[in-house]
Amino acid sequence: MLKVIIPTIMLLPLTWFSNAHKVFMNLTTYSLLISLVALISLNQPDDNITFSTTFHSDALSAPLLVLTTWLLPLMIIASQNHMKKELKERKKLYLSLIICLQTLLIMTFLASELMMFYILFEATLIPTLIIITRWGNQAERLNAGTYFLFYTLTGSLPLLIALMYSHKLLGSLNFPWLCMNPPLALLPWSNSLLWLALIMAFMVKMPLYGIHLWLPKAHVEAPIAGSMVLAAILLKLGGYGLMRVSLFTPPPSELMILPFITLSLWGMIMTSSICLRQTDLKSLIAYSSVSHMALVVVAVLIKTPWSYAGATVLMIAHGLTSSLLFCLANTNYERTHSRTMILTRGLKSILPLMTLWWFIASLTNLALPPTINLVGELMIITSSFSWSHTTILLTGLNMLITAIYTLYMLILTQRGKPSYHITKMYPSFTRENALMALHLCPLLLLSANPKLIMGFTC
Repeated sequence: MLKVIIPTIMLLPLTWFSNAHKVFMNLTTYSLLISLVALISLNQPDDNITFSTTFHSDALSAPLLVLTTWLLPLMIIASQNHMKKELKERKKLYLSLIICLQTLLIMTFLASELMMFYILFEATLIPTLIIITRWGNQAERLNAGTYFLFYTLTGSLPLLIALMYSHKLLGSLNFPWLCMNPPLALLPWSNSLLWLALIMAFMVKMPLYGIHLWLPKAHVEAPIAGSMVLAAILLKLGGYGLMRVSLFTPPPSELMILPFITLSLWGMIMTSSICLRQTDLKSLIAYSSVSHMALVVVAVLIKTPWSYAGATVLMIAHGLTSSLLFCLANTNYERTHSRTMILTRGLKSILPLMTLWWFIASLTNLALPPTINLVGELMIITSSFSWSHTTILLTGLNMLITAIYTLYMLILTQRGKPSYHITKMYPSFTRENALMALHLCPLLLLSANPKLIMGFTC
């Protein structure tokens, strides 16, 4: 796996030694080459035995690794206009932070030891926090950064204590070793506490409804690259960590998982309903992310092979779709300098090609057949229905509300008479169309063969 990590680290000297006019072109080209190298990891043999005690990939981490490497060139392409007026040094510092964050994320998904995974999981906080608080658009970015930092740190402290305790009991926290050994056997009350401590950090990162308030703030205030990486990768860290931990520490009883599943299902309806009354475009996309990730929480807690496969598929599909929606929202913002949807209406007559991208992105967001989003949602809904028949009422209602708010977003931004303040509007660039196409190509190709990303381990 060093063939992915080392070239990504080497992008740092490339950034600082490149000519200021060519730095974006150089980084985009080389990061695309790295993402193509990472595609090899999707070919996982059945007897995937690793001899590395540091980094390895399996059927669960490989799709997320490929998604992470694929996102780096897209973030660089999307940031070009945002960084156009910045000084040369600040431009290169911004790109360096994105590369550092990318390297940490790759190492997090490849870590084969749980304590190392925790350290890298926490290390991703630092570059993300700097990107939000330094390059955000408004003064509220400092408040958003504080929310982001303290929510994540507060949830992570119990995880650190639980990992140290587990290491003392088991002697090792290596993933393959944990899968081959029986689960921890403790007293009932201590088992419940240990399980809660292990999952809480990942629930905050997902985020679970009730501890999700940091997410809309961070999404709305972050620059375009920050919004993309938050939606596409950092939320998936929570799901990935939850899957890893639940493989060796099953919930002590059905009563323990019942409140979390109930909260997820109820939160899914609540956040979808909040989307119906949003006026801010980025805030609507952020709340829709909470709604989609609630399905992943339900799938992981049910803990069947079918639900695990559905959770992995939905995480990849949502990562690409939400990143695409943030890119589209950013193209609107760069032209109208407003995120309020009613002020950006009627763009269909001005930017017809961009309307096509909006239309396809909206259809993938509401999980229209035959998109990969529908495959993930159907697998999760089927497995949750097998677990309890009453869940079909809430999951079915959520699919209906998702369709309503997605069409509401599409119609409000594209249809109608253009606002009076839109007097000067430049056309969509080739760079922007290429960015949208690079998001949609993997989504359409995966719809043809979803088996590539249905990985589960043990």
